[in-house]
Amino acid sequence: MSARDNILKKLRAGLEGSTPRPDQFDETLVTEPWQYAPEDRIQRLRSLMETVHTEVYTLAAANWPAKVQELLENRRLANLLYAPGTGHGQQLAEFWAEAGAEQNLLAYDRPIEEWKEELFWQVEASLTGTAGAIAATGSLVLWPDRHEPRLMSLLPPLHIALLKASEIEDNLYGMMEKQNWSAGLPTNLLMVSGPSKTADIEQVLAYGAHGPKELVVLILEDV
Repeated sequence: MSARDNILKKLRAGLEGSTPRPDQFDETLVTEPWQYAPEDRIQRLRSLMETVHTEVYTLAAANWPAKVQELLENRRLANLLYAPGTGHGQQLAEFWAEAGAEQNLLAYDRPIEEWKEELFWQVEASLTGTAGAIAATGSLVLWPDRHEPRLMSLLPPLHIALLKASEIEDNLYGMMEKQNWSAGLPTNLLMVSGPSKTADIEQVLAYGAHGPKELVVLILEDV
């Protein structure tokens, strides 16, 4: 018997003869104070994120690749990290080829060990999708996977995130219910409200201390 099996056996034995208590959780405690009209969700999210130095743009869903190119050109950045195994990654690559964009697209399509130095020190910007956003706290929700690992939103100085307007929820509980998180949580779920910041040094707030110095959110009007 493994150590794990031994621990589980003891836990089950400790429950023998006990009766589970009914779930009396009142969900209104975490939802009722944090509900907004659909037309107000974008404005609240935008207001909270801009307060912590996040750039937010609302645009038609079809126009985001051109906006990404504009953001890179304005900052004179030479490359962009993207996930070719995603739908938005494929859309970006097609646009880049047709537009003859000067910036290099760097595909995250290999183990980190094969290009660690380049990934850590030469990538200037990255593009990722999101699992939605929470209006109550002004937070993006990122769900890293094998296509878009956590490093894509953690390492590059500029992180550009795509957010569907229809996936902005009132509060965290509402998102968990709508997306059925109880059926399977990820090993690593991220909530991001702005670029990295710290006040550890002399209590002075500084941005870009341990992650992206800039966060740009593109809200796509998909409905």
